[in-house]
Order: sequence, then structure tokens, then C-alpha cells
Amino acid sequence: MTRALRTGTDCAAWRELQSLAGQLLSTPTRRLFEQDAQRFAHCCAQGAGLALDYSRQRVDVRVVDSLVALADQLELRERAAAMFAGEPINTTEGRAVLHTALRRPGGTPLLVAGQDVDAQMMAERERMLDFAERVRSGAIRSSAGRPFNLVVSIGIGGSDLGPAMAVQALRPFCADTPRVAFVSNVDGNELSDLLREADAARTLFIICSKTFTTLETLTNARTARAWVLERLGAAALPAHFAAVSVNTRAMDEFGVHPEYRFTMWDWVGGRYSIWSAIGVSLAIAIGRTHFEAFLAGGRELDEHFRTAAWRENLPALMGLLAVWNIDLLGLPTLAVLPYDSRLARLPAYLQQLQMESNGKHVKLDGSPTTLPTCAVIWGEPGDNAQHSFFQLLHQGTQRAALDLLLPINSSSGNQPQQNLAIASCLAQAEAFALGHSAAEVREELARSKLPEARIEALIPHKVHEGSRPVSLLLFEQLDPRTLGRLIALYEHAVFVQSVVWGNNAFDQWGVELGKQLCERFIPFVEKPTTAGGQSGSLQGALQFVQRWRHG
Repeated sequence: MTRALRTGTDCAAWRELQSLAGQLLSTPTRRLFEQDAQRFAHCCAQGAGLALDYSRQRVDVRVVDSLVALADQLELRERAAAMFAGEPINTTEGRAVLHTALRRPGGTPLLVAGQDVDAQMMAERERMLDFAERVRSGAIRSSAGRPFNLVVSIGIGGSDLGPAMAVQALRPFCADTPRVAFVSNVDGNELSDLLREADAARTLFIICSKTFTTLETLTNARTARAWVLERLGAAALPAHFAAVSVNTRAMDEFGVHPEYRFTMWDWVGGRYSIWSAIGVSLAIAIGRTHFEAFLAGGRELDEHFRTAAWRENLPALMGLLAVWNIDLLGLPTLAVLPYDSRLARLPAYLQQLQMESNGKHVKLDGSPTTLPTCAVIWGEPGDNAQHSFFQLLHQGTQRAALDLLLPINSSSGNQPQQNLAIASCLAQAEAFALGHSAAEVREELARSKLPEARIEALIPHKVHEGSRPVSLLLFEQLDPRTLGRLIALYEHAVFVQSVVWGNNAFDQWGVELGKQLCERFIPFVEKPTTAGGQSGSLQGALQFVQRWRHG
């Protein structure tokens, strides 16, 4: 256990990285290219159908060597093996971490706490996929005997972000299937907008809540239940409600159909659960064959992570480069910029995956962290971002690391337009890394025949410093297999970062306090005069609630 608690700062490689960081911070990226004619070859790795070009990162061969040494000194290979083997690496909850097992083929024993769960896991996957196919085909019908044309997945956080992102990303693979929609926010607006045009006799709801107690999910589910009850009657309820949960009693009381229930396990965290029955909405949208390709893509990346040498290992490199940027170059944010609008929800998905996993203030042994952990994740589709916040990224005083995701082939079949997206992405990558010097600006303006005084006045405004660290992640095309690879890539990169920082990437105690307080505050909101003794700020806000609330 003592060896497992070793963190990056305990390693000799860390001291070398600290020394190199001081040198690299004063070395423009443009000069790094000048110093190494083979820089692209030295800083590009390929595996599992993906290519990671990190030649525009602020690193050189010495940094990469030291990052690889850090991985070895931290025994990253052994730590990963412990995760894949089902050891209880989630120490605060005493649980295994086996989301990777959900995408493996069956037939091989998988021991969790001494019990083989392989057969149970494969049976549940088959039940879920069979259900999805029967909903798609119309074999499963509503209380009125009609096929469903709308499936509404009700969840929040890990029970929503992954499937919602994936269904949008894989829209071309959703033909000839019911529309799949997602509801998460407790304010009720998403559900209200959706139900306004829905036909109750053709709508199926899937409630995704492991405990069947999540406030936001149950609030929306009860509203949906009341809507069905009003239009179709009590006898119709079971035919219109499925669930992913372990709370049998709560599902009975709610009226969930006894055959439309799917389980998940405590060794699968919510933000890692898209591979489980939480992905049933995705399976309905894209069908069994494509869902199995999605699993296969994740499995390919698992094998790549387990076996590839660190210099060719995409998730290891991504995770180590993130640590380099955050802790050694002082870059606190990461902008995720996909050049395919169907990946618009990927930044939001990665926000939870990364910030809920590594947004921790203590290490595994409970001692305070000594390093900043986790970047703030944000982003938008690249072309849109170019016309909104790229100005700040290019010339602002705030810095960010950048992940640019670039599919080579169009996911809509419009390759001429995708070619423009490729050119745009590559142009931005070059501009971020190499910048635009004062000499280049002067030469450019001189060609326009401007007066010398005007040129001198404009130069400071047009200079781009460059040296913004960019990772370019390339892939052939956005399809189910590739999406599986991308998700697994970021999952493992998160794990790599957690090993360096020494924290537990698989618990989330930080989200619990707000939930607990919410339960206490509900009576205050319903009757603000009962909030005596609470903070002045809370009572002040409740006065506005009482004054302005209409009903």
C-alpha cells in the first residue's frame, strides 16, 4: 500500500521535469521546430485507429523521456493492471473499478471480491440489447398496442451526459428508429418542451438512477408519470416505463414494467457507465450491431493502453502531457475543440469525466495534495469557437492547453465542407503554436502600402505570440467504433493523471454536500418564513423568492 501511494513529486523524474519546465517556458514553440527537423516524427503516436500529434506541445525529447521515466517510477503499468484485474482501487468506497469489463467479450472469468461476475454481466448486456432491438423494431409496444416513436431517457450526470453526447455524435446511425431524447435538469423546462408535442400512446420513458432516489431524476420521472396517468390511465403505466436501477421496491412502487428493468453494479461509477445498461438509450438509437462496435472500439483502446510502450501509448501520453501543462507550465484550463459539430456535447461529457474524477484536494492516504489537480475543462465545436473565444486564446493574457479533435472524413457525407473544416483546424493549430511575429506582421503590412507610421501603430495589435500548447487528435471518421475509442482514451488519460497526483479518480464526495443541503432547503423554499436561524444571505434570497414567486 505504501508503494501504491507514491506520487509524482516523490520521483526523481519529477525533479528533472521541474528543471526542464523552466527552460521550455522561455523557449518558443517555433524554436523547438527549428531545433529538431524530425519533430513531428518524434512527437506523434498512433494506435487503435487514432493518431495523437503533440508536436505543438511545449515539450522536447528530454521532456518526453522524463515523462516516460515518471510513468515507470510510479509503476503505472502495475497500477493499470490492478484496475483491469478488479482490485479495489477505489479505496474510500472499498470498490473495484471495472467499467473496462463492460466492453470485454464474455467467456473469461472476472473476479470481483472473489466472485465471478462474467456470466451475470454478459446476461445483462444481452437483456439490454434484446430490449433495445425490440423497441426499435416495434415488437415492444405501448399500452395502446402501438410502436414507440419517442424514447425519453431521464437521468442526470453520468446517467445522462454520456448517452446524450453519444446519440448526438452518432446521429447518422440512428435511421429507422424511435427518436431518442434526454431530460436531466430539475427545473422542468426540458421535459415540458418535449411533452408539448409528444403522443403519450407512443412514448416510452427510461428512468436512469442507480438508487432510484436522485432528486432531479425522480422529480422529472414523477412529472412524466403524471402526464401518462392523465392521458392513458393507471393501467397503462407499466408499458411506458423502463428503468436502470438496483432499487426493486422503488421501481415496484413507481410502476416500472417488471421486464423492462436493468441493473448496474457498484464497481461502475456513473461517469464511466455509458458501457453498461445506462447505455440502453444509445443502443435503442443505433442498434445492436453499432452498439457492439462502440464497445469494440473501447476494448481496442483498453488493449492499446495495457500493452503499448509509453512513447506510443496515447492515453499515457495524454495524461502525462496534461500533468506537464497543469503542474509544470501553470496552465489551469483545457479547451476541447472538436471539428465535427456532432461532437458538440463532448466537452460537457469530459467536464464530468475529468473534473469529477480528479477534482480532489487530498491524496489516497488522506493527506493534502501538493499539486494542482485537474484542469478546468471547457470547449465548443472548433469552427464556432473560432468566431467566439479564439481571440482570447490567441492574444489574451489567460492561457489554456488545447485539444483539437479532427475527423478526416465527413460524418454527413459532405466531404468538400469537411475539407474546409480540416483546413481551418490545421490553420488554427499552426497559428496557436507558431504565432505571427512582429517581423512577419511588418512584412505583411508593408505589402499593403500603408504609411510607416500606420504600420508601426498596427504591429502590436496584430502580433500573435504563439507557443500555445496544442494536441491534435486525428481519426478517420466519427462512427460508433471511433467514439468508443475516444471515450476510452480520455477515461484512461484521467486514470494516468490520478496516478501522478496520487488521488482517487473514482469517488465523488464533493457532489454530496450540495445534495444534502438541498434536501434541507426545500421546506425553506416552500415556506420562506421557516428559515429563521439560517444565514443572512440565505434568508435574503428567500425574501425575493417570497416576493416574486407567482405560485
